[in-house]
Amino acid sequence: MTPTTKESGGTKAATPEGFDPRVIIFACNWCSYSGADLAGTSRYQYSPNVRIIRVMCSGRVDPSLILKALRNGADGVMVSGCHPADCHYINGNQKAEVRVSFLKRFLPHVGIDPRRLSLEWISGSEGELFARIATTFTEEIRELGPNPLTADDMPEVR
Repeated sequence: MTPTTKESGGTKAATPEGFDPRVIIFACNWCSYSGADLAGTSRYQYSPNVRIIRVMCSGRVDPSLILKALRNGADGVMVSGCHPADCHYINGNQKAEVRVSFLKRFLPHVGIDPRRLSLEWISGSEGELFARIATTFTEEIRELGPNPLTADDMPEVR
């Protein structure tokens, strides 16, 4: 198989043999991170290429952090927070929803398929759901192929 080409935008290109997507999950400290912890202690399996970054609130994930992750080699990024109306900070998850929605509309303008970004609501008691969502997202990214952009293709985000 041939690797993904830059012109493909990562949508329907052939992927290299053995491609393992690099996925970053920004997880809310109060809900999603606890769900990830429960997934681990309950021995639910998900891709070892998933890297979880704990943030105090999903609403604190600035779009520049997501763009930096993609620019620096992530194939997919997920923002995960508390369920609506359960936010520890009242409306942080609503802020996250607005930011991710904006960024999904922006990504095609820099050559990135918006499916490489996901927003999910996972509570601290949903370890199995965390593992299932992480696995599903990783498989979706695997189908898209490697991130077609490199650090040289995308302007630096500050």
